[in-house]
Amino acid sequence: MYWKSAGPIHTAKTVQLAIQKAKESGISSIVVASCSGKTAEMVAGKVENVVCVTHVNGFEKPGTNEMAPQMRAHLTEKGVKLLTTTHVLSGAERGISRKFGGVYPVEIIAHTLRMFGQGVKVCVEIAVMALDAGLIPYGEDVIAIGGTGEGADTAVVIRPAHAANIFDTYIAEIICKP
Repeated sequence: MYWKSAGPIHTAKTVQLAIQKAKESGISSIVVASCSGKTAEMVAGKVENVVCVTHVNGFEKPGTNEMAPQMRAHLTEKGVKLLTTTHVLSGAERGISRKFGGVYPVEIIAHTLRMFGQGVKVCVEIAVMALDAGLIPYGEDVIAIGGTGEGADTAVVIRPAHAANIFDTYIAEIICKP
């Protein structure tokens, strides 16, 4: 499915298509990017293993996280595993480029993935992060849901590799994207 535009207007349908694909393909893990928790809440309980990857602490304002503590508790009660950590495709390297200028290898990976859309970059990033955190099984296809800004507009079937071997990541199918 290719959307004519990017953005949160596609969230409900993206989640629906991702869950449908998981059930059809026997995929038991969905990794979802969610800052507020709303998209993760839509996926909660729909498959065996739901992992919500949030923005890193300090993304918008130093020392803070965008997801309300009440939403974190709510998602945890629903069985969603929450992951808040350094983003694998920016992290410390972004700090170096901001301080000294230039472009560095991890940023080149991120920009290359953005050629397929911001959501595809997010899907790769969160799947690798979830694998590195031990929240999804190694060597299995999972579904990753990401977006462009707010909401979700992209879903892929992906077999992530650990960050140390990120080029072994395999995108098996694009379910939907702008």
